[in-house]
Amino acid sequence: MPQQLTGPVADARRRTLELASALSEGQLLGPQLAIVNPPLWELGHVAWFQERWVLRHAAGLAPLRTDGDALYDSSAVPHDTRWDLPLPGFAETTAYLRDVETRVAALSARGEADPYFVALSVFHEDMHFEAMAFTRQTLGYAQPPLSDEVPAEPPDAGDLPGDAAVAGGAFRLGAERGERFVFDNEKWAHPVELAPFRISRAPVTQARFADFVLDGGYGRRDLWSEAGWRWRAANGVAGPAYWDRRDGQFFRRDFDRWVPLEPHRPMVNVAWFEAEAWCRWAGRRLPSEAEWEAAAAGEPGPGGRLSPGKRRFPWGEAPPDPGRAHLGARRLHALDVGALPAGDSAFGCRQLVGNVWEWTASDFLPYPGFAPDPYREYSQPWFGTHKVLRGGSFATPARLISTTFRNFYTPDRRDLWAGFRTCAA
Repeated sequence: MPQQLTGPVADARRRTLELASALSEGQLLGPQLAIVNPPLWELGHVAWFQERWVLRHAAGLAPLRTDGDALYDSSAVPHDTRWDLPLPGFAETTAYLRDVETRVAALSARGEADPYFVALSVFHEDMHFEAMAFTRQTLGYAQPPLSDEVPAEPPDAGDLPGDAAVAGGAFRLGAERGERFVFDNEKWAHPVELAPFRISRAPVTQARFADFVLDGGYGRRDLWSEAGWRWRAANGVAGPAYWDRRDGQFFRRDFDRWVPLEPHRPMVNVAWFEAEAWCRWAGRRLPSEAEWEAAAAGEPGPGGRLSPGKRRFPWGEAPPDPGRAHLGARRLHALDVGALPAGDSAFGCRQLVGNVWEWTASDFLPYPGFAPDPYREYSQPWFGTHKVLRGGSFATPARLISTTFRNFYTPDRRDLWAGFRTCAA
């Protein structure tokens, strides 16, 4: 049990420190933007969160820093003030991260660490790892050096056109009781009735999104919802984030370098509003999160209806591996949508887990009977204002993701590694 607890703690901390290691003093603070945190603050927050829940809340230990709550409590420290705080320097902040890790390991070795709160702190750090990687892309910093073993990269696999037919019927949306650690917004599985539907086998590619751009999609009012058009106009959005067109060819900024647009990779860094407009242009629609989960975890049953059972992952019960899902990658970029056929779902959908997060049509709302877990600020404050994403990206650690995991962002955000797949209208 101690190694089961401390192994993920050490792995998450190593990746966090590697992500920060190549940042200059100026980059550790960075410009003040609504969609990023100062990296130096975020590092301290990760340490504080683990101390707060594992050492202080669960084990009853005294705070390690008298100023910790005032600096790093994200529910109490307004976002736009985080650049002005008297933050400790990088050396002191990393020492804090190491001190907390050492104390959690010692507590685990004595059998005194609460497994739930250790897991909560690791998954929280995993989410911040991905958010800090988003920040590097947003600000045009170099791709971070990561020491993870690099699996052989699959060759360019091309496109994967066409739809998969998913049976209708009763489906249990959400996590079943007795599952591994799950977040409060996944609780608990409950029946929903689904009509048969057709969903694309793969996410929308950059080439297909480029067709929308070339057809004037960003200037056509008829393709945009009222809210989407207001967002586009207010922010001067005239094309995809990080794209540029030179001599008739599209290029994409990948961290600090420009690369020719990769036609068969999934569209990424796209807002929900943009995905919605693309769907109207293409005569398609976004799947609901129940449809997405059924395509990912469901199985065909008798009589052309859904089976009552669910898979833990699209391919079955085995945990993710590089041959099935592109997760937690050292190379922080997507693969072609045709890659990794071993990860297909029972209905023939590919990359439902890994590669890019996928927007759904659904608002982020509580499941029936919702009750917040001890970390009350995780889900409840965001119900009704965010959209649901599913599946994980190439930067998401594999231990975090499952077919029931719900990510959530506001529909204007396009800094995250999110794309979308669509359903027949």
